[in-house]
Amino acid sequence: MSETSETDFHSGRFVHSVSESGRLIPTSTRWNSTGLGFNYLPRSLDGFDTLPSRFSKSVDFNLTIGDKGFFKRCVYTTIFAVVFVPVLVLLLHFLTHKNEDNGGPKNLSLALKQALLFFDAQKSGHFPGNSTIKFRGDSGLNDGKYGKTDADLVGGFYDSGNNIKFSFSTAYTVTLLSWTVIEYRQKYAAIGELDHIKDIIKWGTDYLLKVFIPPTTNQDSAVLFSQVGGNEGSLNQDNDVTCWQKPEDMKYTRPVSVCDDTAADLAGEIVAAMSAASLVLVGEKGYSERLVRAAEKLFNLATRQDQSHKPGKYTEDGACGGLAVNFYNSTTYVDELVWGGTWLFFATGNSSYLKYSTDNFDSAEKEELPWEKLVFYWNNKFTANAVLMTRIRYFIDLGYPYEDALATNRTDWLMCSYLSSQNLSVTNGGLVLLKPDTSSPLQYVATGSFLSKLYTDYLELLSRTGGSCKTAIFSNQMLRDFSMSQVNYMLGDNPMKMSYMVGYGDRYPVHAHHRAASIPHDGRWYSCSEGNGFLTSKDKNPNILLGAMVGGPDKNDAFSDDRAKPWFTEPSISSNAGLVAALVALLDPALIGSADADGNNLGIDKMGIFQNVH
Repeated sequence: MSETSETDFHSGRFVHSVSESGRLIPTSTRWNSTGLGFNYLPRSLDGFDTLPSRFSKSVDFNLTIGDKGFFKRCVYTTIFAVVFVPVLVLLLHFLTHKNEDNGGPKNLSLALKQALLFFDAQKSGHFPGNSTIKFRGDSGLNDGKYGKTDADLVGGFYDSGNNIKFSFSTAYTVTLLSWTVIEYRQKYAAIGELDHIKDIIKWGTDYLLKVFIPPTTNQDSAVLFSQVGGNEGSLNQDNDVTCWQKPEDMKYTRPVSVCDDTAADLAGEIVAAMSAASLVLVGEKGYSERLVRAAEKLFNLATRQDQSHKPGKYTEDGACGGLAVNFYNSTTYVDELVWGGTWLFFATGNSSYLKYSTDNFDSAEKEELPWEKLVFYWNNKFTANAVLMTRIRYFIDLGYPYEDALATNRTDWLMCSYLSSQNLSVTNGGLVLLKPDTSSPLQYVATGSFLSKLYTDYLELLSRTGGSCKTAIFSNQMLRDFSMSQVNYMLGDNPMKMSYMVGYGDRYPVHAHHRAASIPHDGRWYSCSEGNGFLTSKDKNPNILLGAMVGGPDKNDAFSDDRAKPWFTEPSISSNAGLVAALVALLDPALIGSADADGNNLGIDKMGIFQNVH
């Protein structure tokens, strides 16, 4: 409304105007509407009748007030109808919808806190007495004792709904969680979760230090333990696959899978985990240095150049990864070695490790499976490594000979691909299917959300508003919207109108495929046969597995909350690591009081990752 001069409105009249044509004009939102204008026009000092009408047709109304009391009641009634009724309607709307997950902004701080609790529920070994997870206890205290193997493999994390411990997925989980702390330490601190996630990371690295045994005078090659638990032996024997039993009740023998340093993918991921964690745990100087020493030793063994050393995939060797083929079947190994070298560069500042990664970057890209070009998860690290290379280029450009290897083209292409309606499969409900031919889709889009938001923050630090790739362009806001839309889908904005994170919101999966959550914590020991009854039971899980992200819906947005259908309802540590990454990246930086030199409050540590690079 334009400003009005201080004209003395001694009297006036209302003009009710209707356009001459009275045509029914379609608009962008509705049909069959006509425009009605109400204008209060002052009487001219020369006479209102001399004022030319701005409309083709107008009607004058002369208003005479005969009963002031009746007039006041009319005015008050009109004010009430115009002001208070809409307010009442709005209040009723919000009060009746206040607990619904779909449609409103999500409490990402709460979601992040809950997502971290899942890792506490997955802990194996001597269970912390101060844990808030009351349905768990000591378990797997004989892990590492199997046949001729006599190792201490107590600790670590159970991978998912089973009681198996995989070193490959554990290392990936530790790497990703560590990366999030390196980038967003301020956010974790702001919500009081920094010590918590550091404890989770250290629980993982304590175990990884156990699974790597360097060569000794009595042992020519290194030893890597890839797995504890599984289904080795007769199918009639109780084991971690055939037996539905909580970890505390296990009495059966748990096999141990043994590798050497030719298991290059496993070695590379463990190197990455130890290196990244060393940056997070730098305050514990002796421990951090121990991680770096172990990482360097393992990396040098795995990448050594001699005729006797033939690196390969850990699942190619039956003794090493035969039991893992149906769970974590690695398809390449160069991407893990490049990934490990990049993180080792950050941990040490030694440019020889970066040189290894840049020299082998193209080889890793050639090995990447065509249907995994957009995916960052336990089997493919190339996409994430490209983002790290871009980070180096943006903030500490090393110049020759790294120009080509550190080019940003691959990362910009990735961002454009996330936003491409032609190249992506998207459900009717809005879930992006980065691997459309596989189940459990949430794990892939979670890390995609993380990478897109993280890259947005990099661009913001550079005061850039977006980027481009060949003929396409993208803005920071487009990437933020993509990232947030996928997280919102996970947390309830979906056709099922349910959160896919257990415990978040009013409606979430209550039959998670998870042994410990599905069996009562009542002090009783349940045999395998008794446990199978809990697997097939239609009752809700007696223990809420707070913060666990399940596999998610199918390509039609349909979801079956069935414990016996793990492709829908099973969580895993690797999937939850991606969820944590996406949540902390999207967490509102307004929680943090400090700002950077440019006055921006992005919640990201611009140079912390380079603390050892000089």
